[in-house]
Amino acid sequence: MHETQPEVGGGDGVVIGVDPHKASVTLEARDTREILRASGTFPTTTAGYRAMIGVARQWPRRIWAVEGARGVGRALVARLLAGGEQVVDVPAKLSARSRVFDTGQGRKTDAHDAHAIVMVALRDHRLREVVIDEDLEVLRLLVDRRDELAAARTQALNRAHRLFAELVPGGAPTKKSVIQYQGLLAGLRPRDGAGRVRRRMLAEELTEARRLEVRVKEITVEIKAAVLARGSHLMDLPGIGPAGAGRILADVGNVARFPSRHHFASWTGTAPIDASSGAHQRHRLSRAGNRRLNHVLHIAATVQMRHHDTAGRVYYDRKRAAGKRPLEAMRCLKRRLSDVVYRQLVTDAVGVQMTKIEAGPGGHSGATLQSSAAGLPPHTGTSDQPLPGPATTTLARPVPVRQALIAAP
Repeated sequence: MHETQPEVGGGDGVVIGVDPHKASVTLEARDTREILRASGTFPTTTAGYRAMIGVARQWPRRIWAVEGARGVGRALVARLLAGGEQVVDVPAKLSARSRVFDTGQGRKTDAHDAHAIVMVALRDHRLREVVIDEDLEVLRLLVDRRDELAAARTQALNRAHRLFAELVPGGAPTKKSVIQYQGLLAGLRPRDGAGRVRRRMLAEELTEARRLEVRVKEITVEIKAAVLARGSHLMDLPGIGPAGAGRILADVGNVARFPSRHHFASWTGTAPIDASSGAHQRHRLSRAGNRRLNHVLHIAATVQMRHHDTAGRVYYDRKRAAGKRPLEAMRCLKRRLSDVVYRQLVTDAVGVQMTKIEAGPGGHSGATLQSSAAGLPPHTGTSDQPLPGPATTTLARPVPVRQALIAAP
């Protein structure tokens, strides 16, 4: 069931804020003047979806603003995009702030959430449009599946180690591979009934761990091929393998949604939090951000730390020489690696855009057979060099939702 308010000026474009849940979806529609057009709650069924679309079709020009488009709202967003709808992603943090400013307190309802979402979409110009990227979705599925299989393999080895500790007097050595555990198992010949059952269960756990290990390697090969097919050079960075590169690409999506490397570092949880007081200047570790990306950067930092010929190790040693403690120097290294990953993502994105430009018989548009050492344009003299200024953006800026509705035909 849903309740819809009377339409006011149905020819104008509207923004439809959506608060998705498992069993229901609450929406609120407002035009570019922030006048309420409709509101209601719909069940997450086929009939409920058709009723919701029926209400939205009152306005030919419409944009859907969904909170959690990559989370609980993923199924709804996929259905909207398949139907040709335009969808933008509203971060939960922004809608929560809008709700507090609007109501003056933190209590929330589905209707309040939908109202906060639509107001954020109307006023914030940094929201990114959600697009369908089949290759990236496949990569995300592969990376998630690999993580699940790797976790299951670790659990199987942990159970095997527990059984070894019960079978071997004094316990079994830790951090053994499946092949090493199987070698230890071959030398065990328990004579009691419980020991024989433990040995049989141990053999089953090792067989399962071995099967999972083979499957992890197979999926890793698929992930590597998918990463290379996207034109990514993340695996060129020391400490980032196929699984890490796949996780970065799957979680980041379009790197253009991060205005700068500082925003990216805040999202990865590598930007330290200022905890200074008076003359005492200090920063503490951030527990926010994407913890999976933070883990990938931590692994990369650890790998570079183990090799003395890497730039990461040189940077770490320089921080230690400057008086940083080991953990502080490690946090600095992770922050630096976040910048390196961001620059690589931007470089790869620009490279993909350049490859899409069609080249004629004489090369790309603007090509010349003459070069200039003074500047990028040809025939530039040394006295005509441009003055240094702000760096130009390499990726397209988002179009505000309100402006997109006004500019729509």
